[in-house]
Amino acid sequence: MKRTPLVIGDLVARVPVIQGGMGVGVSLSNLAGAVAANGGVGVISTAQIGWREPDFHKHPFEANFRAIKSEIDKAREKAKGGIIAVNIMVATQRYEEYVTAAVKAGVDLIISGAGLPISLPKLVEGTKTKIAPIVSSVKSASVICRMWERKFKKIPDLVVIEGPEAGGHLGFSKEELADIEGLHYDQVIRDIIAYVKDHGKKHDVEIPVVVAGGIYDRADMDHALELGADGVQVGTRFVTTEECDASMAYKQTYLDAKKEDICIVQSPVGMPGRAIRNSFMERVKEERIPITACHRCIITCKPAEIPYCITDALVHAVEGDVDNGLLFCGSNAYRAEKIETVEEVMKEFGADS
Repeated sequence: MKRTPLVIGDLVARVPVIQGGMGVGVSLSNLAGAVAANGGVGVISTAQIGWREPDFHKHPFEANFRAIKSEIDKAREKAKGGIIAVNIMVATQRYEEYVTAAVKAGVDLIISGAGLPISLPKLVEGTKTKIAPIVSSVKSASVICRMWERKFKKIPDLVVIEGPEAGGHLGFSKEELADIEGLHYDQVIRDIIAYVKDHGKKHDVEIPVVVAGGIYDRADMDHALELGADGVQVGTRFVTTEECDASMAYKQTYLDAKKEDICIVQSPVGMPGRAIRNSFMERVKEERIPITACHRCIITCKPAEIPYCITDALVHAVEGDVDNGLLFCGSNAYRAEKIETVEEVMKEFGADS
């Protein structure tokens, strides 16, 4: 199947692949820069991006804002003129300041979900930064499009449809995730694409739409394109690349995972998520992990009530302490069999058949 470039306004990705934003620290400048250099859209996750900064525990916001610029600058050096984006969760504390920091650093594209990014257009006004909401239903797509049109006379530069097989925090209930087939999500994708394309036509603009969640290989990509998508977003496949910013121990958990090891968990910030079952997950069912400090991550977190700190758990994982960490993953993590290079992955997705 012929793959055409992904066109986002004046940005053109030769390979219609957006690398998913994965925090904490899984997709930073090394991975994003490599994907961009190989013709895709490289995405840096801003979720607790400054955890390695020396003042992170005392001043997490300042550390994160500083790291946003640093990581974007480093990714740009690696990207060879390619597209660099950031993923910023709406549920992040001081969300607007995260967006402002990314815009000031000159990022090409901001992808935003985990809530409705209603205020996003005003934060990029007068800049070249493109914006893309993440949606999971026609309702969420219509709310965003109508609100942006009414309040800011703005339409999305791109729309990302994130389905129920994605990794990390998910925009679905536990009941929906227990019966994914019952969601008939292919039809949902078609309906969202139809709505977004119609909305674009009203403004004489072609709004590209990409599909995320469960995209692992060329066949998955071709299926999404057949549904009408302009491209795909891929996260899990890039974890087991040489360039991924996570530790080798983290990557090894994907290589070792079996299908039955991948499960839905209840995140302490109040959302269901998909992760690899490990000793940490079993332990938190029985005991509360002491929390020494609040790292000011998600607005829905209640430190006095949660069973463990999600920032600490994700940092442990990405640094290689996998027995004491939360291992977020997509539904296809068990398919990983080897460490690849980003170039090899991108050649697979970019080849015509």
